[in-house]
Amino acid sequence: MSEVTFAHHTAAVNNVQLHYVTAGQGDPVVLLHGWPETWYQWRKIIPALAQRYTVIAPDMRGLGDSSKPLVGYDKRTVADDIYQLVRRLGFERIFLVGHDWGGPVAYAYACAHRQDVRRLVILDVPIPGAGLEKIPQASRRGGLWHISFHGVPDLPEQLIAGRERLYLSWFYRTAYNPSAISEADIDEYVRCYASPGGMRAGFEYYRAIWDDVDHNTENARTKLTMPVLAMGGKYSFGKQTKRSLEALAEDVRGEEIDECGHWVAEEQPEYLTQKLLRFFAEEG
Repeated sequence: MSEVTFAHHTAAVNNVQLHYVTAGQGDPVVLLHGWPETWYQWRKIIPALAQRYTVIAPDMRGLGDSSKPLVGYDKRTVADDIYQLVRRLGFERIFLVGHDWGGPVAYAYACAHRQDVRRLVILDVPIPGAGLEKIPQASRRGGLWHISFHGVPDLPEQLIAGRERLYLSWFYRTAYNPSAISEADIDEYVRCYASPGGMRAGFEYYRAIWDDVDHNTENARTKLTMPVLAMGGKYSFGKQTKRSLEALAEDVRGEEIDECGHWVAEEQPEYLTQKLLRFFAEEG
């Protein structure tokens, strides 16, 4: 495999400055990251995808090295940022992949531009309005306590200020194989989230969840028709990802990924790459 260069760019869309990375050439594949990560979460799979495709990996609004506006964190708005970026780059029909909060953003994009998404991949997240908001906040396994915590205005930022690495590391260490995200990788994520406004912007994705539920209740009235691949880590959301998408789309396949927690692209990069290449290639 030839060496792949990651090219860094910025673009102004919707009054937001988006940082994004590109690699390769061919039909476009857009990769949308989750919290508390950035485009960097895809570093292990971009080289293989770039052998066949133009890979576009943005930092979503407020995250990574993109600018951090005070508003606009409902997933419809974030999806429109990505759509405007794709069109600015001269592309129209894309393969679209979303993990964690990138998943609901990808779903919102697919609902708004149904003819432009050739195939949709959702990784380890149910969609708000189709399961995510119904998952217990507390359980024997810990639950999703952070959804409520992050939803409280102002308080989380103040409690975590100066302790960003301690706080974020707790999440990375929930991986099935904690060594999948190294100390150097954590340094990169903390660099972004500890920057001014970084934690607040991340929490705004959670604070917008009930707007997302309203939007997706409306979206769900018309099921998606493009092929959807929905996969979850066995030790994270597992089969819940596929069940969520089955309520929203007509043509859904998926599975649990063994020996994998939430951080699919970092814990099982070779397996994920193989699945993506096979799924995209079915398009012919």
